[in-house]
Amino acid sequence: MYQAYNGMSASLLREVSWLKSRASNPSGNCVELAELPDGAIAVRNSRFPDGPALLYTRAEIDAFIRGAKDGEFDHMVS
Repeated sequence: MYQAYNGMSASLLREVSWLKSRASNPSGNCVELAELPDGAIAVRNSRFPDGPALLYTRAEIDAFIRGAKDGEFDHMVS
């Protein structure tokens, strides 16, 4: 068993299932999320599946998703 830490190689997270949005496109512009055994959420860039994974608590992900749904980040995309 591994001890998950922020910035660890996503390739070390072998027991998790990565999910991405249906809105993702085939060119690989995808952010993927995975639930870890301890309840944390890992985030990675699909273009670099062995790259670093950022770890967040469920409360942090919930706050981000609520903000995204409320349009708080709309000015950052075209």
